[in-house]
Amino acid sequence: MRITRISAEKSLREQSDADLSRLDALFARYKGKAGSLIPLLQGTQHTFGFIPPHAFERISAETGIPSADIYGVATFYAQFRLKPVGKNIIKVCHGTACHVQNANAITDALKEELNVLDGETTADGLFTLESVACLGCCSLAPVMMIGDDTFGKLTGKAAVRIIRDMKNATCKQKEE
Repeated sequence: MRITRISAEKSLREQSDADLSRLDALFARYKGKAGSLIPLLQGTQHTFGFIPPHAFERISAETGIPSADIYGVATFYAQFRLKPVGKNIIKVCHGTACHVQNANAITDALKEELNVLDGETTADGLFTLESVACLGCCSLAPVMMIGDDTFGKLTGKAAVRIIRDMKNATCKQKEE
């Protein structure tokens, strides 16, 4: 998957929007504890939905770990996100079983429906599309997950229908 660079203007806006004082309790909880970097990164991501760029400086100041090392850890593990994601993350499995069952058709149909590329978020912030190596549901291939919900034995058309149903449900919630 190819990652696209965030524009500097958007990045600066995101930095100013994130109030790092929201992390004070997290830092107090892990102060002086060895091996706290991963939990601090996880807590930061849980708070903001991603790890804002200037959070690396704050984590560095609190832990004494150089920002470059913290960034190295955050970019090594796939669980960490360095940019905001959609409310719903769509993970399309491209493991062997799903690949053989034409997972590419699902990804292509979703790209077209959502008007995004792999790894991107829709303009409305509702969906982020991701291809993943394996979801561990080989008997249901091809598979996608949205949040904690798994959808198997999919076709591109069926995947698009699920997305449209979610969009419709979201619109109805907003009307109520």
